[in-house]
Amino acid sequence: MPKYDAVFFDLDGTLVDTAPDLAYALNQVLAEHQAPSLSLETIRPVASDGSPGLIKLAFGLTPDAPEYQAIQARFIELYRLHITRESKLFNGLDKVLQTIEKSGSKWGVITNKPAFLTAPLMQALSLSERASCIVSGDTTAHSKPHPDPMLFACNVAKVKPENCLYIGDAERDIEAGNVVNMDTLIAHYGYLKSTDRPESWQAKGTIYKPEEILNWI
Repeated sequence: MPKYDAVFFDLDGTLVDTAPDLAYALNQVLAEHQAPSLSLETIRPVASDGSPGLIKLAFGLTPDAPEYQAIQARFIELYRLHITRESKLFNGLDKVLQTIEKSGSKWGVITNKPAFLTAPLMQALSLSERASCIVSGDTTAHSKPHPDPMLFACNVAKVKPENCLYIGDAERDIEAGNVVNMDTLIAHYGYLKSTDRPESWQAKGTIYKPEEILNWI
């Protein structure tokens, strides 16, 4: 018998390594503004923060800046065009997903990425039909760390939160999982920042490579 009825994953930095394509799009926008490019190593820790975090990193702009919307629109346009240029499952995760499926348990995605980006990414990676649910940042009225996405996922997958495991690489992921009584794991291989203090997030545990998920399920 599987330990959990369902295993849910954050998307960027936990299930899929999307940082290279986000970096490509961001550097394209920088080039259009005659600005120097940023290294993948610089961009990677901010990849989970979406366009607001990436635009602040690259341009020093916040959403209230007059030029922000135009830059954000161009960044998103370029990212959509190249959404699976290099993005792929983190090494070892396909084995994890197959193990979950073979056990009779379910797996799904709960992300703050908007649906118009989540859907084509999941489809291109042939994950859409395999997932029991895909909850995007705009699927419910609130996004993580609010509990609504977690409860929505459980409702779709027909499982109880306390019988589920949630894996994420940001504090908001662990907070959202904990508040609905899911077991939570920190994906330390993901997009953690040097300023993060994961030891204070009160997760059930930490994994340093995807294969370690197998020890929990």
